Amino acid sequence: MQTLNISLTLLAFLVLLALVFDFMNGFHDAANAIATVVSTGVLKPQSAVMLAAFFNFIAILVFQLNVATTVGKGIIDPTMIDHYVVFGALFAAITWNFLTWYFGIPSSSSHALIGGLIGAALANAGTASLISSGLIKTLFFIFLSPLLGFLIGSLMMLLVSWLFVRSTPQRIDKWFRRMQLLSASMYSLGHGGNDAQKTMGIIWMLLIAAGVTAATDPLPLWVVVSCYAAISLGTLFGGWRIVRTMGMKITKLKPVGGFCAETGGAITLFLATSMGIPVSTTHTITSAIVGVGSARKMTAVRWGIAGTILWAWIFTIPATALIAAIAWWIGKHAL
Repeated sequence: MQTLNISLTLLAFLVLLALVFDFMNGFHDAANAIATVVSTGVLKPQSAVMLAAFFNFIAILVFQLNVATTVGKGIIDPTMIDHYVVFGALFAAITWNFLTWYFGIPSSSSHALIGGLIGAALANAGTASLISSGLIKTLFFIFLSPLLGFLIGSLMMLLVSWLFVRSTPQRIDKWFRRMQLLSASMYSLGHGGNDAQKTMGIIWMLLIAAGVTAATDPLPLWVVVSCYAAISLGTLFGGWRIVRTMGMKITKLKPVGGFCAETGGAITLFLATSMGIPVSTTHTITSAIVGVGSARKMTAVRWGIAGTILWAWIFTIPATALIAAIAWWIGKHAL
């Protein structure tokens, strides 16, 4: 494998750009972690984002770097990576995150990044640059993770309803206000563990291609710490626009529903992260919220809003792939 002919200044710029994406990932996805706990009135927005940011960072102590390995070495052939591919992927993901945040659409930062990687890699070296096993596994979980979130969220709601069938609404509300603090914390832990590692994978890919580190070397500690710190800071500045969509427009939530949705989302994220699969935290929690609402009754879900979100999911990967291919071409002539 030939190393890239890249200056330290350009390398530093691309690492910084990756950390900007990581920050925006936390900013964009903060709503995923706090929407339910805010909309149920358990925590105020400021307290909720502080809780989410703390557990985003604490994930550094919990999860192995399986997702970072998949993104850095398992989707795109490292021998066919150059700095233009990394630039195109990051530019596309950041652009898509900004647009969807501005319009309050809870799209997937993860799939924006994956789509950007695919588009830039195809523009650079064609289909030979893609690693089919890692790509198929990732694309498979695009469909599976929302189904798991929906299924676990709805089953949790049904189970809790059965267990507390003789309890008064006041007692249930009081109990699950406390329980929701735990479920929100666990979801934020899973969010940090899965999403921060995607940026680690991008930086790792770049460092390997530039010859700064070998493919057999472990991921440098400074990359791990900086990525967890960036996503945590982004969560602290999370956007209220998407909180309204996630926590108020899809279905009306009470603390018991918020607990079930967050628990369903957390279980799905813990499972995916342990398997090294980069999944969408947005897809996961949205599907869990829909599952909780539909477990109560189908009319409790505003299916028009859910449909709008679904269309954003469908368009994310092809849209970011196209943006990344254009950005790759521009970078090729400008960087």
